[in-house]
Amino acid sequence: MAIVKNQSGSYVQFTVILIGLLLFPLPSRSSDPDPLQDFCIGDTKSEFSVNGFPCKPATKVTSDDFFFDGLSQEGNTSNLFGSNVTQANVVAFPGLNTLGISMNRVDFAPGGINPPHSHPRATETGVLINGKLLVGLITTGNVFYSKILSPGQMFVIPKGLVHFQMNVGEEKALTFTAFNSHLPGAVVVPRNLFASKPSVPDGVLTKAFQVDKRVIDEIKSKFGA
Repeated sequence: MAIVKNQSGSYVQFTVILIGLLLFPLPSRSSDPDPLQDFCIGDTKSEFSVNGFPCKPATKVTSDDFFFDGLSQEGNTSNLFGSNVTQANVVAFPGLNTLGISMNRVDFAPGGINPPHSHPRATETGVLINGKLLVGLITTGNVFYSKILSPGQMFVIPKGLVHFQMNVGEEKALTFTAFNSHLPGAVVVPRNLFASKPSVPDGVLTKAFQVDKRVIDEIKSKFGA
């Protein structure tokens, strides 16, 4: 119950404001802020940056700034995971600056995996173009959801959740993914834990995974650490 005192209406005003905030909370954003101009081609070489890239002068903008062909080439999957992520975020495609969108191309060799990872700044959605792909995600409640996708099928990964994709077919697989951020970021769990610089202390890893140090050393050796 609110206490109302007749002191210039201060308590009454405070109570009204408090109730208003509880009943009608300020809206929250789930993606990058909306732009305030038609476009803002990112000047990725600028030394000045405030939560993003400054705009390239409009007089220097050309048609090429609105187009990107980086997703047209197959990525090299000859690596530890047998997959390759080609990013089309604001760093690779400055035309996306302030627009709150980006894309990836992910190529998979047979048996290849895009290892468990998360995107701290964006929800992800994707469509399988070729192959057969197992897509899985884990909630903060430690519930695992997964499905094997065929070409043309789509998936969505809520913002920040750990997820993976694995080629379970006999041929190469290809998917295109999209994000509601021009720079979604990626926390790749195995690389972050076993190949960070400087290294995560062995004592932390042995305790977290309940294994001996020799197991941790063996895993780190796979990443050249």
